[in-house]
Amino acid sequence: MKNKIILAIFGVVIVIAALDSCSDSEAIAEGTVLPDSVSYNFNIRPIFSDKCFKCHGPDAAKREAHLRLDIADSAYAALKETKGAYAIVPGNVDASELFKRVSSTDTSYMMPPPNAHLGTLTPFEVQLIKKWIAQGAKYQKHWAFTSPVKAPLPKISDDKWPVNAIDYFVMQKLDQLNTAPNEAEDKERLLKRVSFDITGLPPSIAMMDKFLADNSDKAYEKVVDQLLQTPQYGEKMALHWLDIARYADSYGYQDDNIRSQWPWRDWVIHAFNKNLPFDQFLTWQIAGDMLPNATQEEMLATGFFRNHKYTEEGGVIPEEYRVEYLVDKTKTFTKGILGVTMECAQCHDHKYDPFSQKDYYQMLAFFNNTKEAGYEGDVSTSKPAKTPFLVLGDTDIQKTLSFIHKKDTGMLTISVMGELDTLRKTYILNRGRYDAPTVEVNAAAPESIMPFDTTKFPRNRLGLARWTVDKSNPLTARVFVNQIWQDIFGRGIVKTTGDYGMQGELPTHPELLDWLAVDFMEHNWDVKYLLKEILLSATYRQSTIATKEKLEKDPENKFYTRGPRTRLTAEFIRDMVLASSGLLVPVIGGPSVKPYQPAGLWESATSGRGVLATYKQDHGEDLYRRGMYTFIKLTVPPPSMVMFDASNRDQCEVKRSKTNTPLQALIMMNDPLVLEASRVLAQKLLVQNADQKLQISNAFRLIVCRKPTDKEMTILGDYYNQQLQQFQQKNLDANKTIQVGEWPVNDKADINHSAALMKVIVMIYNMEESIMKT
Repeated sequence: MKNKIILAIFGVVIVIAALDSCSDSEAIAEGTVLPDSVSYNFNIRPIFSDKCFKCHGPDAAKREAHLRLDIADSAYAALKETKGAYAIVPGNVDASELFKRVSSTDTSYMMPPPNAHLGTLTPFEVQLIKKWIAQGAKYQKHWAFTSPVKAPLPKISDDKWPVNAIDYFVMQKLDQLNTAPNEAEDKERLLKRVSFDITGLPPSIAMMDKFLADNSDKAYEKVVDQLLQTPQYGEKMALHWLDIARYADSYGYQDDNIRSQWPWRDWVIHAFNKNLPFDQFLTWQIAGDMLPNATQEEMLATGFFRNHKYTEEGGVIPEEYRVEYLVDKTKTFTKGILGVTMECAQCHDHKYDPFSQKDYYQMLAFFNNTKEAGYEGDVSTSKPAKTPFLVLGDTDIQKTLSFIHKKDTGMLTISVMGELDTLRKTYILNRGRYDAPTVEVNAAAPESIMPFDTTKFPRNRLGLARWTVDKSNPLTARVFVNQIWQDIFGRGIVKTTGDYGMQGELPTHPELLDWLAVDFMEHNWDVKYLLKEILLSATYRQSTIATKEKLEKDPENKFYTRGPRTRLTAEFIRDMVLASSGLLVPVIGGPSVKPYQPAGLWESATSGRGVLATYKQDHGEDLYRRGMYTFIKLTVPPPSMVMFDASNRDQCEVKRSKTNTPLQALIMMNDPLVLEASRVLAQKLLVQNADQKLQISNAFRLIVCRKPTDKEMTILGDYYNQQLQQFQQKNLDANKTIQVGEWPVNDKADINHSAALMKVIVMIYNMEESIMKT
């Protein structure tokens, strides 16, 4: 029996594999050519940031030799420890001590020194610095801290390819690479791609057939418009924002008790579906409670900042945890909305970016006036929310907040923001310790990003919100546009999505990023407009074929030499399985649910106290809800989703990791939901049609979202016949095979044919293409 199981698994693997079948004198040794004009922002600053700023950057406590290389005045000044010398003399390389040291091989003189463990500059980097100094050593404000501007569309080699402005900037880079874009993707794969990008769900067979039959020029645009109007659009868009907001259904820490923030999650879905302008979307979440005559919806939106972990452990020091909560809010705001690593300045001046410790605590001061406490005891099932909270009754929901999917009667309590009547003082904390206050500071945003003009912006969260969405703010629009781009293409124009600072990666297409950011603001921060512009572009519509040449020139596809091919997000893999099998319950919102989960996980990682001490699986329709509604316990997040790199939601996350492990294949082969979905779909197809080939073809189309090839049909048909024979001869137990999951078995379908087709469908789910956005 053991050998048979091994052979069966080996056979499945084999079948799946078959299915997925400047001047020459300036050229440096490594073959890189120096630019005609050396840019501080794009050529020099990255070198300084990696090799110099640790000792000669913004952090005064770590600065060596009184030399600061991140600002011109200091870099041009006479060196205090080397009489008569200057680090940089604009236009004079030989008089510049910086060049002498970075080009030296003398370990007692060279920079960076060996004991700094920063490595040495490459010959190309040395020559860049030399040419930069010779050209006048001009400093520039960091690119991300300058307001974006709309550059003119560049001249390109093929002006027939672009559909919109995006394509001009992409084509410019392709011309520089001396390569051409791919042909447009075929209609079936393109429909799958755009359906998942807008709704997180696969298209139906009816939608596929309709799109294939529509030969009009507007066929694709009509599909995009149709998908943007579906309520599933809001669910898809909300998922990334839940990662940023660290949304979960428990409080974390030792007891990890239940919380009731799901009405805020329902609001996020509603806001995207209503296409609330992004500037309002942010303003309500930052300071909705402080708006004039604030509505319940505006106050509910501020739940964004209250999604962090809370301790319920007796004996803690309340002020320590209150400060910890402020730190979390500050990090969520700066990383998720501004895209900077300002948390580095909690204990000392930032070593690389122009953020002092004072800047950090001035930012934290915006959140220091909230009514929340560091510790207020355990929550109860009747009030699973921390003070301050919003209380909503049935009347509130029926009249003004109908987007909240409330199942039962009674009051809802949601943690929200709320201001004290008197101003709480804020101090710089020595080394970030809650009990070591030093200098008092007032609320303000970092001057290096954009001055906080107190004549326009009051020193409170409402002022912070207005500063954030001011069109002169250089970061807000850029950061969100880049997050949307990352969601679609698998990587952002700025790869380091949460770090636009000195250590972050440079944008691959800076003019495109700025053009999109300005265009987004000019169109009233319209998220659907932004998304549609990207989806309609020729860049997005390219096929994903990667030739040897393109892999050599653009291995990461950061220049978009081909279309985006990425694995589905963890939640959408679950959604694909549910939707393709017909099991999906399309209810929007409501309390989170507890689907199938391996026994004992919660119990092995709990204090044994509280409502969530043991895992109580749901039943009926709650087993078949979308992945975003799966209950997230912070100490034990949903295992099947974590295996596919879902956020564990314990902190703000702007970019999920991407791994490829055997455990993922095991989940797709053995997860109860996948097996149940395969059985349900098999029996549905058997009852609908007696044609075996049509059954297999329809299963393939529902899951992979295209028609199978003749070769694929032969492989799948042979496997079906092989499995059917095994079940008919009682070598395999058909009854045991189909007895999986809680959805009722269809007695009208033959048991052996059900089991055989179920095995074929499991195999299709295991194809790499099934869980890829191709």
